[in-house]
Amino acid sequence: MSKTALLFAGQGAQVVGMGKDLAGAFPSARGWFEKGDAALGYEISAICFNGPEEELTKTYHAQPGIFLTSWVCFELLKERVPGLKFDATAGLSLGEFTALTAANAMSFEDGLRLVRQRGKFMQEACEATNGSMAAVIGLEEQPTREVCEKAGVTLANLNCPGQIVISGDSKKILQACELAKAAGARRALPLTVAGAYHSPLMASAQPKVAASLQGVRISAPSVPVIANVNALPHEGPESIRVRMADQVTSPVLWEKSIRWLLAQGFTRFIELGPGTALTGFMKRIDKTAETLNVGDLSSLEQTVNRLTTGA
Repeated sequence: MSKTALLFAGQGAQVVGMGKDLAGAFPSARGWFEKGDAALGYEISAICFNGPEEELTKTYHAQPGIFLTSWVCFELLKERVPGLKFDATAGLSLGEFTALTAANAMSFEDGLRLVRQRGKFMQEACEATNGSMAAVIGLEEQPTREVCEKAGVTLANLNCPGQIVISGDSKKILQACELAKAAGARRALPLTVAGAYHSPLMASAQPKVAASLQGVRISAPSVPVIANVNALPHEGPESIRVRMADQVTSPVLWEKSIRWLLAQGFTRFIELGPGTALTGFMKRIDKTAETLNVGDLSSLEQTVNRLTTGA
C-alpha cells in the first residue's frame, strides 16, 4: 500500500503573484486569503499578489505569505480531491509550522500568527547581527562540516546530496566559501538573505519564539509530522513547543527527514506552496519516488488529474 507525504515550502520560495491565480479561480481560495488578512490585521494577500518584491522578501511578510499560500494550495487540493488521504507531513523551516497545522496540531489562525511573529523576531536578530548564508554545491557533509569548523560557521540546511547551506558571520561565510572550493566543492556562493538563519546568530529570536509557542493551543498531530531538528516525528504538544523553538538556531535535517519517510514506505510526495525546491531536492534524494506539486492553477490541475485518474 503506497503512502503519501505532504511537503510544505520554506522561506526563499516566495514570488510576487503567488496565490493570485488560485484566488481568482476559486472563491474558497479567496476566502482563505481574506481569513489570513483578518488574522494578521493587514493585507498580506495584497503583498503576495502584487508585491512589491522588496516588501514580500522581508522576513515578517515572506513567512506568513508562504504559509498562507501553501495553506490555500492544501485546502484546494482537499476540495478538488475529496477523501484525499495523506499519511505524514513535513515542512522546510517555516514550512514545518504549515505541516503541523495541516496535521491539526494547531489552528490555521494560530499557525499563521506564529510564523508572522517568528519572522519578526528573526528579522530583529538579523538586524542585530552581521550574518549571511551560502550554498555549498558538490561537497559531501563531512568535508563541509570540516570547512565550517575551520571558518567558525555552522551547517544550516542539509537539503539533499550535494547541496548544503551554511550560516554564520558574513566575513566568515566568505572565508568558508573559499575553503569549500579548495576542498573540492563545485560551487560555494553566498545567498541573498537577510541574515544567518538556523545558526547561533539567531539566538535572540529563540526565547521569543518559545514564548509565542506557549501562548497557543497545541494538540497531538493527527498524522506524523517530521521535525527539522532531529528528522523524527513530533511527539506531544510540549515536545512540539521545544522542537519548534530549537529549530530557530538548529540545522534543518531535510535529507534525513525524507530518508526517514522513504524507510517507512512512503512513495508519493506532494509539495504544497510556491516554487518546486522540495521537488528538486526529492529527485536528488530518490529518483524513484513519485513527486507532485501544487503551487498555482496549472500545477493544481496536473496534480488533481494524477490523483483522480492516475494519468
